[in-house]
Amino acid sequence: MPELPEAEVVAGQIRSRLLGAPLGDVWVGRADIVREGFSTLSWYPGASLQSVERFGKSVALGFVKDEVCRYVVAELGMTGLLLFQSTSTKHPQHVHVKMLFEGAREPELRYWNPRRFGRLSLLDRAGLDRYRTRRFGLDPLAASQQDFVELLQSRRGRLKSLLMHQQVIAGIGNIYANEILFRAGLHPHVQVSRLSVARIEKLYQIMCEVLHEAIACGGSSVRDFFAPDGTEGQYKRRHLVYGKAGQPCPNHCGGVIRCFQGERSAYFCLRCQSLRSTK
Repeated sequence: MPELPEAEVVAGQIRSRLLGAPLGDVWVGRADIVREGFSTLSWYPGASLQSVERFGKSVALGFVKDEVCRYVVAELGMTGLLLFQSTSTKHPQHVHVKMLFEGAREPELRYWNPRRFGRLSLLDRAGLDRYRTRRFGLDPLAASQQDFVELLQSRRGRLKSLLMHQQVIAGIGNIYANEILFRAGLHPHVQVSRLSVARIEKLYQIMCEVLHEAIACGGSSVRDFFAPDGTEGQYKRRHLVYGKAGQPCPNHCGGVIRCFQGERSAYFCLRCQSLRSTK
């Protein structure tokens, strides 16, 4: 499932190859792939792509025409991908939207989504602001350390669940929550209210390091993720605990990586991530 690093990689590739290009036409294969704003579809042809932003796990394409700005927001969801025309797909019948550009490095951007958990939204600026407010909390890479400390000090509940709560912290999913907590030496089920300021500050620093490193590696292609140009994310080669149940702890502590099956699988080493370690 694409998370923040994967969405950032997608936004970066689109920005580098399509920014400034005029949109010639838009093809939508099924209307239900557009969650909101389908009636405005006819506005987009003739507009030029002027911005590409990431919000949480979503990518927002900003188009301008006659000094009016509108957005196409793509939710990557469980299996959603934004792909260039040059990237082949296993099941082309799941390409539900095609955006054709004129004079760009890539002539076409496609929205491929076999399970359709994600959708597109066609929004004006006010609609985008409402979309962001409704769906996304603090952005891990935009927030300051103090913002992060204050946020966690105001919350209750289990730490891993909080890191993955998109309306609280936007963009972190199961892969990176597991990796961040292992590196921080924190148990997935530790109560947020028990963490000291020093531990929260350390968590913030490790969170930023992991996310930036993952972006530099092109994200993690664990199952379905490919960048728009078809490349796989190589951060999966640097996962320390995710998907490694039963393997020796990489810290060489003598422990074994465990997997707790809940709403999302939690991978951790009980020796390195004690529930008592909060100070």
